[in-house]
Formats: sequence, structure tokens, C-alpha cells
Amino acid sequence: MVLEVVSNIMKFYDYLLRRTDIRVKDYPLMQSPVQMTAILFGYLFLVLYAGPRFMANRKPFQLTSAMIIYNFSMVALNAYIVYEFMMSGWATTYTWRCDLCDYSNSPEALRMVRVAWMFYFSKFIELMDTVFFVLRKKHSQITFLHIFHHSFMPWTWWWGITLAPAGGMGSFHAMVNAAVHVIMYFYYGLSAAGPRFQKFLWWKKYMTAIQLIQFVLVSVHISQYYFMEKCDYQVPLFIHLIWIYGTFFFVLFSNFWIQAYVRGKRLPKHSEKSSINGDATIIPNGKHLENGTMVNGNGIAQNGKVKEV
Repeated sequence: MVLEVVSNIMKFYDYLLRRTDIRVKDYPLMQSPVQMTAILFGYLFLVLYAGPRFMANRKPFQLTSAMIIYNFSMVALNAYIVYEFMMSGWATTYTWRCDLCDYSNSPEALRMVRVAWMFYFSKFIELMDTVFFVLRKKHSQITFLHIFHHSFMPWTWWWGITLAPAGGMGSFHAMVNAAVHVIMYFYYGLSAAGPRFQKFLWWKKYMTAIQLIQFVLVSVHISQYYFMEKCDYQVPLFIHLIWIYGTFFFVLFSNFWIQAYVRGKRLPKHSEKSSINGDATIIPNGKHLENGTMVNGNGIAQNGKVKEV
């Protein structure tokens, strides 16, 4: 029985290697699913076990400069990915309805293959989000939703660009996701930059709303497939998975919205609040700590000096 199971797994593995689109075989992390799966297991081990143990008896790292550079770099990367998706079809030849995978070697198809891989690879860079949380001991931010999203997304996208790298209608959700990440990392970058930018962060609540709009757009767009008289999209399994993905994450983020902003479970309790990726932390005695800066009712202490405000 065990030998039969192993044999079937190996047959499926060989099938995948044969089906891998030749245009992506030479890209990093595309030779087999083993590499990316090992990275993701290492990520889970690091952020759920090794990282917290390493930080248990250490003070949180500030990492202000690193976070500013990281977040604004991610803004630039995701903006470029959106542009490339647009120029690879979505703003040129696509109908925004039943757009098929292009398996040719045309310049536009190869451009779509390249940006699809860039989007996939960006998901591994985004694992740094959680690493920053661990090193800064922001344990409340390492939620099931956060871990699941960061580990599941790159794993599923390997299969997507293995079989359909020039994805047609199956790539819409990636373009929308990259656009949302431009906004998200811009917010994180401002947040990490310090108190002088806090007045520009009044729209934090709407970040979750933007995420919800993303999943609505993705689900509505992909749902067209079920109402068209005919659509010969080459890998219909991905259509079903994208619809499930959009709906599932809409439910998860809706629950977060309800808990945070309707029931108020993530709002300050006795003036105590911690926020995400660089935001301030407010503690009960009225002091305001942010990236090593202490603010109280009398002034701001920076590097040991008090400045009246």
C-alpha cells in the first residue's frame, strides 16, 4: 500500500515536470516544487518556533531604517508589476472577459510570463513582513490569517505559473493584488518613518476595506466564466481555485473587519494599542513609543533629549 502511494506520488511529480511550461523552467525556484516548499516550511519553522525562542529573552529590535527601505522598495516593485501586467495584455489586447493563456513566444506572451514569475517571487520577499514582526516582538500581528496568506499564496502560485504562466483571465487577481500592495506598503512605509508622519495615517481603517474590495473584484471578474456561453480557458481548475480563494479570503478579512471595527476587539483597551509594521504603540501611562521615540504630555524624548511640544 505504501509503495503504491509513493509510486503514484512520483508519477504525479514526473507529470508536473513534463507539464512545466518550458518558458519558465530556467527561472529561479521553478525547477521543482521541492525548493519553494522547503522555503515555506523553513518560514513556518522560523516564525512559529525558532524566531520566538530566539527573541524570548531579548529586547525588540527597532529596525526603523530597514523597514522604511523595505516597505518603499516593495511599493516600487509592486507598482512595476502592475505596469507590466497592464502592458502584457490587460491594457493592450485583453477583453477583461474570457482571455486565454498565450502559449506562444510572442513578445507580449513572454512579457506576461516574466511578470507572472516576478509576482510569484515577490511573495517570497513578502515573507520578511513576518520576520520583522518576530524581531520586533509584535506577536499579536502574527495571526492565522497573516501566516496562512503569506505561506499559501506563493505555494499556489508555483502551480499557476508552472502550467499557465501567460495566464489570461487567471492573472487578473495577481494584478489587483499587486495594486493593493502598492497602497499597503506605502502605508507601512509612512508608518515606519516616525511620528511626524502619523497625521497622514488616518486612513488605516480603510486598508481592510481596500482588501475586501480586492476580493470582490477578483470574485466578480472570475465569476464571468460561469455565465459565459463558451469560454475555452485552457486550465479551468485555476478558475475554480481563484473563485474559492477570493471568496475564502473575503470571509476571513470580513471577520477581521467585524472584530476590529464593529466589535472593537482590536481597538485600544485601557489606552493600550499595538499596530502593524511600524505603527505606534500606546501604553497605559500615557507615553507614546514609536521606533525608539517616547512622547508624553510634556514633550518628546529623542535619543535621551527632551523637546517641548
